[in-house]
Amino acid sequence: MPRKPRATVVAAVIERDGSVLICQRRRDDSHPFKWEFPGGKVELGESMPAALLRELKEELAIQASIGPEITRCAHRYAGRSPIQLVFYRVREFHGEPENRVFEQIRWEAPARLLEYDFLEADAGILRILALR
Repeated sequence: MPRKPRATVVAAVIERDGSVLICQRRRDDSHPFKWEFPGGKVELGESMPAALLRELKEELAIQASIGPEITRCAHRYAGRSPIQLVFYRVREFHGEPENRVFEQIRWEAPARLLEYDFLEADAGILRILALR
């Protein structure tokens, strides 16, 4: 059987006034109540920045300027196909983030991010942000 292609997932590290926007998954999502960065899967034929623009508009009702890639990693959750997760910095956006799909969203200091129960795949970016 041919191997299923690895899905690419993009996520935004949205920064404002020294804080980072984090989002808590809903109780009815996979990995309920885990914290994450906003974003989602790249659809067929879509570039990674275009996918992130779309996801941020859908999830938070903002128009963002996608900045540089911060880091990427490969991860596989139990019972799932592997993913490639790519994080981008977002420092410029229009509109106030509006919670459209999460349990809650909040601005948090990077040094405090390790206090939250994040998804496993976010471990690397959390270390990068906490050390800044």
